[in-house]
Amino acid sequence: MAELVGFVVIDKPAGLTSHDVVARVRRLVGRLVKVGHAGTLDPAATGVLPVALGSATRLIDQLVDARKGYVGVVRLGVQTTTDDAEGEPLATCAVPSLTIAEIEAVLDRFRGDILQQPPAFSALHVDGQRAYALARAGNEVTLAPRPVRVERLELLAWTPPDVTIAVECGKGVYIRALARDIGTALGCGAHLAALQRTFVGPFRLEQAVPLAALTDRAVLAQHLLPPETALLDWPILLLDEADARRVLHGMAIFAGQPTADRARAHDPAGRLIALLRRDGERWQPVKVFSGGERE
Repeated sequence: MAELVGFVVIDKPAGLTSHDVVARVRRLVGRLVKVGHAGTLDPAATGVLPVALGSATRLIDQLVDARKGYVGVVRLGVQTTTDDAEGEPLATCAVPSLTIAEIEAVLDRFRGDILQQPPAFSALHVDGQRAYALARAGNEVTLAPRPVRVERLELLAWTPPDVTIAVECGKGVYIRALARDIGTALGCGAHLAALQRTFVGPFRLEQAVPLAALTDRAVLAQHLLPPETALLDWPILLLDEADARRVLHGMAIFAGQPTADRARAHDPAGRLIALLRRDGERWQPVKVFSGGERE
């Protein structure tokens, strides 16, 4: 049976946790194959969920800082306990008659570097416990604002009471909190009514396969992307046999280009064998894939 190594990009349906998706994939590939996901989606959210198989799970950490894209529907006039449609209503307010210019002026406050207070119902730790566990138990949870960066925030549509936005951001941004704060700034409150993730780093919605379409191991294998897909922004060092052997043994090598501070090493057959960091004039392996990864 062929080894399964790489990423499958799944279009997560609403109603499942990211862990649920991983469990379903694990049932298809068997318990001996490592499976993990890159970037948790809330159960109500849909869209791109990269799932790594085999030794590609060792590349998940390379996607932690990857830019992510979303399309969200911000429903004005109703605040909820969770800042999304899963929560109980906290307050309602009449939605004012807003112009596009007025909405754009508010959105501009949330572009670039901002301070954002995470939702009380989040996985962040408070005194050693998850914030959502404390909130579900009826405790008042107030999390300190954190600096985050919103790279892109675009108004796609205004169909009262819904403001549809496109967001591109780095790690740490809660789109639920963004919806909440936009509603507050508009003076009527809001919650996130729907969310679709459109990309995670190099993994795009156009590549995604519906979870229901993955009916067996063979079908999943057809949608498998090479591990190095997660590293498209890393320059390549194509090594000769001697340097490939050194790298596979964890030894530093001397090599020319690229001039970046990191690179992915490929053996003469083109297989990914290691991630390298520049150390002066040498390249030091920081993660080695024994024998190379399958294309």
